[in-house]
Amino acid sequence: QVQLVESGGGLVQAGGSLRLSCAASGFIFKTNAMAWYRQAPGKQRGLVALITNDDKTRYADSVKGRFTISRDNAKNTVYLQMNSLNPEDTAVYYCNAPRHGREYFGQGTQVTVSS
Repeated sequence: QVQLVESGGGLVQAGGSLRLSCAASGFIFKTNAMAWYRQAPGKQRGLVALITNDDKTRYADSVKGRFTISRDNAKNTVYLQMNSLNPEDTAVYYCNAPRHGREYFGQGTQVTVSS
């Protein structure tokens, strides 16, 4: 079955950086688009970044120029490099794999940015 396991979250000061990782299994990773979502307290989950199977990327306006999504097909892993973090980036970050009309999510990893 599809499994997505996130890691790399934590507490960081404003202006700092973190790199999230998501290890995927249970499907052919290299043929699948992957994405990161986030959900802040009291807000809906929203798309942060997406990468297609041919490495095209898309970002939420709020993270453009600061976050970078990438993938390593040899490791079945997708990454989210987050720079210039600010308190508004505080959220639970979820790895996502859209497959055959269904959305799969990992358990999430907490990112907290202190001011």
